Amino acid sequence: MMTRTIAWHNGTVVTIDQTRLPNETVILELKSCDEMAEAIKTMKIRGAPLLGAAAAFGLALAARNSGAGTREQLVEELDKAAEILKATRPTAVNLFWAIDRILCKMKMSEGNTEALVDVVVEEAQKIAGEDAKANRLIGKHGAALIDDGDVVLTHCNAGALATVDYGTALGVVRAAWEQKKKIRVVATETRPMLQGARLTTYELKQVGIPVTLITDSMVGYVMYRRLINKVVVGADRIVNDAVINKIGTFTIAVLAKEHHIPFYVAAPKSTLDLTRSSADVVIEERNPEEVTHIGSQRIAPEGISVLNPAFDITPLKYVTAIICEDGILYDKDFQRLRAKRYK
Repeated sequence: MMTRTIAWHNGTVVTIDQTRLPNETVILELKSCDEMAEAIKTMKIRGAPLLGAAAAFGLALAARNSGAGTREQLVEELDKAAEILKATRPTAVNLFWAIDRILCKMKMSEGNTEALVDVVVEEAQKIAGEDAKANRLIGKHGAALIDDGDVVLTHCNAGALATVDYGTALGVVRAAWEQKKKIRVVATETRPMLQGARLTTYELKQVGIPVTLITDSMVGYVMYRRLINKVVVGADRIVNDAVINKIGTFTIAVLAKEHHIPFYVAAPKSTLDLTRSSADVVIEERNPEEVTHIGSQRIAPEGISVLNPAFDITPLKYVTAIICEDGILYDKDFQRLRAKRYK
């Protein structure tokens, strides 16, 4: 595996094609904003924190490839590139956050077009570096919640592949493992794109952490049988009343509460969108073939109606705590932070 999931190398963005894992490791070399947008749209690049870094690098590619002769022309080109990137995935807020941050930085900076290009590239690299650092801190804080002997259930993939480096939910697991805690993981397969089966088990196997794969519909059973005692998931957006994450998260949270199992959400602060509520969030609807097919193999009759939301909404009453780079946020801490954002 690469040292980082995504990196900038002399005007080229290097990353892993996640649609090809675990059977083969294919490295993508992206040289334009359009190539970046296509990689994001087709989920070759996925995972909320990684999408933030990828979008930032997409703008860096647009800036580096620009032939703009004036500051105004460069700003116009990057505004157009930003719209292309924003149209790829509507739910994960990190993507929008990173784009807006870079555009704001560029427009507030002085200098000629060459200097502004450097500003964009440097800011994109800074965003990637900050994510890598934040994930390590998330792991450190979250490991305190994991006891020796715990069996941790996780959903989808919130590991190094979903971030620039180390992971959020799996960062917590990795940090606990590195502290020599004897832990195990139960990973849901995560239909319909199977990120848990394909990616989470792949990552855990790579670092030697014991993992058991289950189908999504087995969660209630393993909780009822007390086969797991903690849940740690990632997030694509955290608004003032809910966590937006991979479809199936809400079901797991409700079951965890029913069985008195702590349900933790691990995510960097770039995932927080506290000026909005769940009613404001656009839930991405994806291609019906993701449900009617596994790979190229059709598993459902032709012509049937399909509902395929990529994410669901988990009200905060089901969340035990949120783990971010600043520490562990329980309800009172989150409400304090939410109040600050509204001031």
